[in-house]
Amino acid sequence: MGLSEHLITRTILREALALLEHLAKIDVIIVGAGPSGMTAAYYLAKEGLDVAIFERRLSFGGGIGGGGMLLPKVVVEPPADEILREIGCHLQKANEGLFVVDPAELIVKLANAAIDAGAKIVLGMDVEDLIFREEHGVIRICGVVAQWSAVKLSGLHVDPLSFECDAVVDCTGHDAEVLQIAAKRIPQLKLSLPGHGSMWAEKAEKEVVERSGRVRPGLYVAGMATATLYGLPRMGPIFGGMLLSGKKVAEIIISDLKRVS
Repeated sequence: MGLSEHLITRTILREALALLEHLAKIDVIIVGAGPSGMTAAYYLAKEGLDVAIFERRLSFGGGIGGGGMLLPKVVVEPPADEILREIGCHLQKANEGLFVVDPAELIVKLANAAIDAGAKIVLGMDVEDLIFREEHGVIRICGVVAQWSAVKLSGLHVDPLSFECDAVVDCTGHDAEVLQIAAKRIPQLKLSLPGHGSMWAEKAEKEVVERSGRVRPGLYVAGMATATLYGLPRMGPIFGGMLLSGKKVAEIIISDLKRVS
C-alpha cells in the first residue's frame, strides 16, 4: 500500500482537532513558552494537572536563545541550578555563585521536561482576550480567547476560539500581554501596570520570585511580566529568577486548585 496524501491530511486533521477539543477545557493555560512558562508547566504537569502552553511564535524558549547579546551561554545562580540538574542540564561552575549552561540545551531540556511530564505546547497561538465571570462582586478569570498568529499577521477578520481553564498564567515577559488585556478589557479588576524599571540584577532576581503568584482569582503571573506588573527592576541576562518564578507560581496554583477541589 502506497503512502497516500489524503491519509496524511486526514491524520493531521483528526489528531490536531482532537487535541484542540481536549484543550477547550483544562486545568491551567500558560501564555508564553519562555523559561518561567516552561518551568511552571513542568511542575504543574508533574502534579497531574492538565496544562497547556500557548506560544504565539513557532518556537519556544523566549529570551533564553538570545542569552546576553547573542553570546552562547546562559547564567543561573543557586538555588535555580537545582531545577536544571533535575531536568538533566549539564552545568559548569563559572564563578562563585554562578553557573553557566548552553542555551540550546536549556531550551530543549526545559521543553522536553514539560512535555514528558504531560504538558502540551501549542505553537503559533496568540492570546487576544480573556474569559471572565463575576459572582457576588468577585471577578474570576476563567480562560483565554485565542487565534492563530498567522491569522493575526494576515490582517484578516476571523473570529477566535475560547479555551476555558481554572488558572491563566501570564509568562509573556516584559510586555505582560495577558495582564495588559486584563487591565484594558476588564476595568473592574483595577489592574495597573507601571512597567519594569532599569537594571538591578540582584534585587530583580529576588523580588520577581517573591512577587510571582496570584494576581486576581484565576489569574497568575510569573517571570518578567511580574516586574512589569509591580514596577520591579529588570535583571538582564541571568535566568535563575525566571526558573524559580515558574516553580513558585506552579506551587501556588497547585495549592489553590487543591483547596478549591
